[in-house]
Amino acid sequence: MQKTLFGKLLLVIALVAFGFLQFSLWFGEGGVRDVRALKAAVAEQVQANEKLAERNRVLEAEVKDLKVGLEAVEEHGRLDLGMIKQNETFYLVTGNPDAKKAPEPAPVPAPQGKR
Repeated sequence: MQKTLFGKLLLVIALVAFGFLQFSLWFGEGGVRDVRALKAAVAEQVQANEKLAERNRVLEAEVKDLKVGLEAVEEHGRLDLGMIKQNETFYLVTGNPDAKKAPEPAPVPAPQGKR
């Protein structure tokens, strides 16, 4: 009878220890929940880094083009600063060419003179 009581007590202790370890595994610090959250954060950061790396590549190409090529400087001057070359004529087109033209105002009759 003592052996069975000792065996049952040992089984209960083992089950409690197993339950505690399972709880620690799933919900404790460094557990499965923390690992999943960290993996999601890492994936999000990798995506943000890729966007920033692409932006850096574009900016680097633009800087290189501005340092070496004159076309980029000319384009920047024309678009951003409104500059034109010598002997060029500047035309400013305003409005929407597809929009219907406003109707002509009705003519105002001439005032009648005194007789």
